[in-house]
Amino acid sequence: MDDLAHAEHIVDSADLLRPAAIRAAATLGVADHLAAGVTVEELARICGTRTDLLGSLLGYLVTLKLLRGNRNDGFALEPAGMPLLTDHPFSVRENLRDDGMTGRSDIALVGLVHTIRTGEPAHVGVFGRGYWECLNDGPAFVEALERLATDQLVCDAELIVEGYDWTGVRDVVDVGGNSGAVLINLLRRHPHLRGTVVDLENTVALAAKNIANAGLQDRGAAVVGSFFDPLPQGRDVYLLSAILADWDDENAVAILRRCAEASAGTGKVLLADVSLDARVAGPAADRTELWLRAMMPTPVRTVEQLTALGHAAGLRVTWEGPATAVRSLIEFSV
Repeated sequence: MDDLAHAEHIVDSADLLRPAAIRAAATLGVADHLAAGVTVEELARICGTRTDLLGSLLGYLVTLKLLRGNRNDGFALEPAGMPLLTDHPFSVRENLRDDGMTGRSDIALVGLVHTIRTGEPAHVGVFGRGYWECLNDGPAFVEALERLATDQLVCDAELIVEGYDWTGVRDVVDVGGNSGAVLINLLRRHPHLRGTVVDLENTVALAAKNIANAGLQDRGAAVVGSFFDPLPQGRDVYLLSAILADWDDENAVAILRRCAEASAGTGKVLLADVSLDARVAGPAADRTELWLRAMMPTPVRTVEQLTALGHAAGLRVTWEGPATAVRSLIEFSV
């Protein structure tokens, strides 16, 4: 390969238009509308775009072999473009949408240099604020949160439901509980429990809706709040599930302190954090490490490191539960 070929290879590898065009098609729902047989003019009206520029997008997707056709005769999906359909069994649309939760985090990767320089998530460098802060600010991402809402437990969160002795607990606060999935599963499995999700505005609205849909509104609630501010006082357990990985040590200690304060010296702080160790063999290791670090500042913390954070917040370990490759369970008391 000569120098010119090397240069062309680098430029082609760094091309941002290709992924941007595919993500634009996913965001606009191009595949769904073309499958319904609409014209370019109809598609532009439905999507709220300029007809000429939409035509350019569709034409470019033809060169990528995702579509076939032209502006005069219309466009249709090629087999390679079918996964852009919302209802395709291997649909990638939600992952690629600019207005989706995954798509939003991926867009921030253009700010990877910020992560490499500072260790902060790339989202801060691109948008000036954290990922979750933006998702919870105003109505822009309400639909994205709802589309991905599920009561299924992920990252071995079953440990929280099954691996802790909830028999003597009356009331639990799921601090930063997002869609309410963990609390819903706790209340289903342990009928004597009452619980409250505390989170920011958009996710609290979603959590309240999910709790009601699960028929648990008599024992479950969701209230707007931040884990950097005072939390509901005097509850039995303050649960932090997969929270601290999104924060550096200083902020993680501040979150734990808020839980310690709210426990009033009698409650417990149950830390169920994740540790996404990317140290795998092979060529994917560095790619995975960069991707994780661009999303969260500390994706990997050992039980010992988490325990040290608890100590710094004025907490002591009173029980250590089972652990898996991605999830640990530690009970603290003041």
